[in-house]
Amino acid sequence: MQRVPVLSVATQPDPRAAMELLDFARGPALAAALAIMIAGIAWRLFGIFRLPNRPDYSEPRSTALWAGRLRGIVSRMWPHPEFRARATLATINGYVYHIGLAIIAFAYLPHIYFIERLTGAHWPALPEPVFYIAVGFTTVSLSVALLYRLSDPVLKLLSNFDDYFSWFVVMSAILTGMLAILHPSLAAIHPLAVALLLIWLPFGKLAHAFLVFVSRGTTGAAMARKGARP
Repeated sequence: MQRVPVLSVATQPDPRAAMELLDFARGPALAAALAIMIAGIAWRLFGIFRLPNRPDYSEPRSTALWAGRLRGIVSRMWPHPEFRARATLATINGYVYHIGLAIIAFAYLPHIYFIERLTGAHWPALPEPVFYIAVGFTTVSLSVALLYRLSDPVLKLLSNFDDYFSWFVVMSAILTGMLAILHPSLAAIHPLAVALLLIWLPFGKLAHAFLVFVSRGTTGAAMARKGARP
């Protein structure tokens, strides 16, 4: 009769150590990451708004700068007609993973509970099947974005470490979250991946999450002053 090997005490996972790692990941690690993220965002915004305005001695063509800001934000949500044939698929794919990331971050019940503990705000969660569909679409869409970056000669030439590492931290947060759902014993990996994402967010290209409207609005206001349309 063949004997079934038995794990020794030394090789068996220590549930106490796993719980300690989970407590650290959900507690001090996430708290430190949130503090770094908030400080980084404040630092980036302070650095932008403290820049002195260059003197413009030309006569303004328009004083409706807020309308220009709004027009600058809205007009860049879709490619201009000259680039639409080439950029439409990439734009649609970008909307897919941005909307999917928003659903994953803000419409999944455990994430809503986490936000509620931080801010006190609460809202209804989407059904779990919708969440899993969003995860599937987002994962595929991010993979398509990476393949497009690797295959397009111009985009590949313009890409740097920031582009690839930003993709990596976002995808890591998604995949470790699904891993934590499938294997609760590995639940500590997900908050650690999220902590890495939060720390990197203000300093890499992921900062467009809070800078996109600032930059587009500033450009729109400058163009409105010159009498041009964005």
